[in-house]
Order: sequence, then C-alpha cells, then structure tokens
Amino acid sequence: MTAHSLAPEHKPKMEAPSIKQLASRHAPLLLTIALIIAGYFAVGSAQTWLTLTVAGLAMGMMIFIMASGVTIVFGLMDIINFGHGAFISIGAFVGASTLAAMGGFAGADNIGLNLIAMGAAILTAIVATALIGWLFERLIVAPVYGNHLSQILTTMGGLIITEQLIHVFWGPDQIFMPKPEALKGAIVVFGAAIEKYRIFAVGVGLVLFAAMMWVMAKTRLGLIVRAGVENPEMVESLGYRIKRLFIYVFMAGSALAGLGGVMWGSYQEIVTASIGFQSMILVFIVVIIGGLGSVGGCFMGALMVGLLNNYTAFAAPKLALVSNIALMVCILMWRPQGMYPVVKAK
Repeated sequence: MTAHSLAPEHKPKMEAPSIKQLASRHAPLLLTIALIIAGYFAVGSAQTWLTLTVAGLAMGMMIFIMASGVTIVFGLMDIINFGHGAFISIGAFVGASTLAAMGGFAGADNIGLNLIAMGAAILTAIVATALIGWLFERLIVAPVYGNHLSQILTTMGGLIITEQLIHVFWGPDQIFMPKPEALKGAIVVFGAAIEKYRIFAVGVGLVLFAAMMWVMAKTRLGLIVRAGVENPEMVESLGYRIKRLFIYVFMAGSALAGLGGVMWGSYQEIVTASIGFQSMILVFIVVIIGGLGSVGGCFMGALMVGLLNNYTAFAAPKLALVSNIALMVCILMWRPQGMYPVVKAK
C-alpha cells in the first residue's frame, strides 16, 4: 500500500451560505413583512391596521387554497389549466347545496353542529370536484398533453361548458350561501374587530400549506411524483404507473379548487356560476408572481396580494383595482421567473 492510499479521503466541505444568498432566499418573506409595516403607517390606526391585516391574511389564504391546485398541476404535470375556475364554481355550488340541506346544523347555536355542517360542505365539494376532475382530465386534458396552446384553448372551452351546465343544474340565479352560525360575527382583539370567519380561513389555509409541504417533501408519494416529473422512464421502470399517478395529481388539484370554492363562496355569501372565472384573475396573478409550480411561492404571493388589496382599498380606494397588477409587474421586473422559481433537472 502506498502512503496515498492510506490517507483519509478529503470530502469537499459545504460552505455556509453568505449573507447575500440568505437575503436573496428570504427576500419574499422580508418583502411581505415590509408590506405589513408599510400598511401600518399608511392606515395610521393600530386597531384598523390589525383588522385590515387579518382580513388581508384571510383573503390571501383563500386565494392560496384556490391557486394551490393550479400550482401543483402545472408544477408536476406541466399543464396550463384555464378550466380550474370550473372546479371552484362547482365546489361553491355543491358546498352551498350541502349547507342548505343541513340548515338545522348550520343554523344551530352549537359550534359542534356548525363545524359538522361546514365540514360536510367541504367534504362533498372535495369529492365532487375530484370526480369531475378525473372526467375533465380524461376527456379534455389527456389529448393535449405537451401542447400548451391547445391546453389553454381546450381547458378554457371546458370552463365555459361547465358554467353552462351549472345553469342547467342549479338555475341561472345566484344562490345565497350563509356562514354557519358559529362563524358569523366578530371578536374584539386589542380593540380591533376581527371576523370569526377570517380567523377560520387563516387556520384552514395554514393547515393546508403545511400539509402540502409535508406531502411533497417528506412522503414517498411526493418523492415518486417529483421523480416522475424529472425522469418518467426511470420511475416507470421501477413499476410505478406515471400516467395513473398524474391523474391522481390532477384530481387533487381539482379537489383543492373545490375546497377553495366553498371557502370563497362562504366568504362572499353569494354564489354565481361565474365565481370561478372571476377568481381566476387573482389565481393566475398569484401563481405567476410566486413562480410557476412553486407551492411556497404561491403561498407568499397570495399573502402579498391579499394584504396589498386590503391596505390599498382602505388608504387609496381608486388604486385598489390596479394594485394587484402593479404588484405583479414589480415582482416580475425584480424576478422575471417569480419569487421562488422551480428549477427542474435537465
């Protein structure tokens, strides 16, 4: 043996990230915090600022729930689904019908019964949109895999057809969707009135975000899906059926849209067939500024949109309509690929 063969192996040391790298990685979070601070000075009143901040966070969480389905479908399947709004509308109508059928539970002066009614509305919406999502993927999306232009045209057509079918099944009139009794009204925190439903929406959004990040990063299913995106041939050779797996991903994205439809419909308390189409503007703004396919970027983008919309509507109402577009333009000028771009292996 030579002296060289006996020498210990020299492994390359992992260099600690520099301050510049850390700042770049956490810049979106710092920007969101800066927006909250700027909102405080723009509003001027601590109580009003707290009310608007919680309202903005709740709005952002509901937008995230609706947008997360688009994010995972594009990030994992490379599908641009403009028909996503159809599942938002269906989820809202199914949820409204379930709450109406459980009026005794929803209107009871009992928080347990109220949560059962809300849970039933969410569950039925998720199941219905997941099943319809399977049919949508088989009939409309499957023939146009790999062709983004055809995906945009066909899924948009699917959205229009779905809106008309909603008129057939539920009628052309809007439907009133009251919140369960326990989620009505507000509580006072540090002198600020905060609606109970907004607190509920923040909780649901945080739980969903944590669950999605855990599934994608820590579970076998998330590993297989991500590997299937990078190298489908290799995953197929290991015995996994990628096409079937992607169908499940599309169904999950549709179910998330259904959940978002219930939350958004209850927030507005009025449901129309166009609720999904109207929501898609905010959804795509969030997905674009967050970084196409990035769950974390979608989450941060939704929070920024919700907060900015509420602060601007209070401090400068005339600018509220363009504030989200202006935010998207500024973010893309700063980071053209979004705040947290997804980098795929070549």
